[in-house]
Amino acid sequence: MKYNFDEIIDRKNTNSLNYDGWRQYIFKTDKNARFDFKDDEFVRMWVADMDFATPPEILAAIKERLDKKILGYTKIYDDEYYHIFHNWCQRRYDWNTDTTDIVLSPGIIPALNRLVPLLTQQDESILINTPSYTPFKQAGDYSYRRVLCSDLLKQNNKYVIDFDDMERKLTDRSLNIKLFILSNPQNPTGRVWSEQELMRIGQLCLKNDIWIISDEIHCDLLRNGISHIPMAKLFPDTDKIITCMAPSKTFNVAGNLMSHIFIKNEEVRKEWLRLYDEFLSPLSLAATKAAWSHCDEWLEQLKHYLDDNFRLVEKFTQEHFPEANFKIPDATYLAWIHIEKYLPKQVDRQQLSLYFANQTGILLEGGNMFVSNGDGYIRINLACPRAVVQEGLERIRKALK
Repeated sequence: MKYNFDEIIDRKNTNSLNYDGWRQYIFKTDKNARFDFKDDEFVRMWVADMDFATPPEILAAIKERLDKKILGYTKIYDDEYYHIFHNWCQRRYDWNTDTTDIVLSPGIIPALNRLVPLLTQQDESILINTPSYTPFKQAGDYSYRRVLCSDLLKQNNKYVIDFDDMERKLTDRSLNIKLFILSNPQNPTGRVWSEQELMRIGQLCLKNDIWIISDEIHCDLLRNGISHIPMAKLFPDTDKIITCMAPSKTFNVAGNLMSHIFIKNEEVRKEWLRLYDEFLSPLSLAATKAAWSHCDEWLEQLKHYLDDNFRLVEKFTQEHFPEANFKIPDATYLAWIHIEKYLPKQVDRQQLSLYFANQTGILLEGGNMFVSNGDGYIRINLACPRAVVQEGLERIRKALK
């Protein structure tokens, strides 16, 4: 079956964060705040969900479940669900998971908020790499934990981990770091960490008795020819690595509110279940089973479409912004672009999203939104029909020329 990723879908009045909630989320303002463009005039290339239709196999599974006519209290009581997910991990990452380690969460952000107080005391600290997905820091702030940063370095136009800096911080007893939160693949840079890098991270943390939470939500959104290695796969004998995965990014089902958290440590897992043993949406359950079992071909076609979108951005930046030195990332559908040399001097670098919104009517995220080490960057979402990407790029060009 050929899937249509060029389809323009109207998301207006669906209570979509992307379409209806951008004022509150990006600008922390009222839903009625006035901007220089009308709502229908904005190009939306910001939050990380897709403007592509959710796979028809998932929609069909939801409809089939609706036909059973009762949407009662629901949990997972059969083995089929876990068997399906086990097979997905086996064929996609060659990872033989123990599904008894899995607990469910309405999302990875709630999972981070729940895990931080389970793994750390209030006088203990958390380490993250920056630029960073902001909820990593917010998870520490939420539980009044100190969050420390280790900046990624850029070498030969590629982001790498500053292992000397990480080791200094992890071994400094005055910092009292007890948790490292890893983004693999990395958001916002799109790096897929190599086996050697993951081994070094794991050895460094485990040697110093430091927990690792590995957020692997983007692990299926790889450029063709690139493979993902789950951190926990490399350290099967430790119970101090917690892996977070979800179908939400991969299949555009963020509203499904169903993430999978692998907690091997029995004490931590029992405490999670004591606090958070929740009922599930029967529609989410049906959707997730369909995603893991019937959507491999949809995902392969999506990856090819995204690869072409990235090539479009690469060609565009080479022509119009050569000093951005844009490089197609290993993974995600997010382009991280350095535009500092093209920004007008008077533009506030801490308000890049506002500048682009008012200047040319494009909604994107400025590098200042990624904790630190993102000055002069923008992040744009390429999980859009090609016509939208082309229009968005042209609006960026106008704002910078």
